[in-house]
Amino acid sequence: MAERLFTATRKGPFEFRRGADGWAVVNTAFLGSPVSMALCDPRDGALYAALDLGHFGVKLHRSNDGGDSWSEIATPSYAGVDSAAEEPPSLALIWALEAGGANEPGVLWAGTIPGGLFRSEDHGASWSLNRPLWDDPRRKLWMGGGYDQPGIHSISIDPRDSRRLAIAVSSGGVWETQDGGTSWRQGGQGLRAAYVPPEQAFQPETQDVHRLVRCLSEPDHYWIQHHNGVFRATAGIGQWTELSPPHSTFGFAAAVHPQDPRTAWFAPAVKDEFRYPADGKLLVARTRDGGASFDLLRKGLPQEHAYDLVYRHGLVVDESGERLAMGSTTGGLWISEDAGDNWTAARARLPPIYAVRFA
Repeated sequence: MAERLFTATRKGPFEFRRGADGWAVVNTAFLGSPVSMALCDPRDGALYAALDLGHFGVKLHRSNDGGDSWSEIATPSYAGVDSAAEEPPSLALIWALEAGGANEPGVLWAGTIPGGLFRSEDHGASWSLNRPLWDDPRRKLWMGGGYDQPGIHSISIDPRDSRRLAIAVSSGGVWETQDGGTSWRQGGQGLRAAYVPPEQAFQPETQDVHRLVRCLSEPDHYWIQHHNGVFRATAGIGQWTELSPPHSTFGFAAAVHPQDPRTAWFAPAVKDEFRYPADGKLLVARTRDGGASFDLLRKGLPQEHAYDLVYRHGLVVDESGERLAMGSTTGGLWISEDAGDNWTAARARLPPIYAVRFA
């Protein structure tokens, strides 16, 4: 099981380690600075933190010594990208950050707002925009979801072949490449958008996918937390089945068991303008049978006046499939050691949490 956990928060990244007394903070950095995304590269142990500094722009930092020291590196850039819009594109947020395949040392992928996918081949020292996706005429149909502009928030590398990637866009559906980004195809048949006119509900470009995850041992099995539902695919991103979880179909976060594609977790909430746990009770929905049924897991989670929202990257499972972490917009952080049956609050009062990552 993973013994280290990193949280990206509104006031910096915090590293937790598991000890005899549970999980405790052992390291901090950039205190006071919003960190939109963190990455723990499993290939070389490097840490990455993406800072969202508002007026001062987006910054990216790397640590090669476990977080004791950090160096600023390059950020993805839209400089020189032609645009027909009144304002040329500019980097607003790094919303996804993933390591390339095991056979690609130094390769990183970044998903950004306004909807660009970037690749680095030198540990983040330089970045290049994936032009085939950016120039695809279908991208012009993308639209903002939670933000004014569309953004790529989920990047999934196929463990069998690092040239095969799947991404999810809010709002713009699901896409994949099988040749490292030279060409792209859009999937998403069966995804349904309840917030558009009925005749547009099944159009792939209208889908506001909140999170896309895949099972590592069965890489053609995917789960989606959509704006208005939970969906599952068992043969790639082409065809999806809509499921009917109890309690709520809205949420942002999703996690899938690394060895069992039928087991997945979600953090449901009341949707649209409300966005808080139903009845003020925080819970996790888990299925172990591919979505035929769901367990509502509450033990150890606050069940009175709890208004914690869990963002897209706020729920994660480690390589064992038993240890989970969940962080909320009110700074709550909970750990489960038994696949979600029981949860324990971390001994820290954190700022709002944007992402949690095991290392």
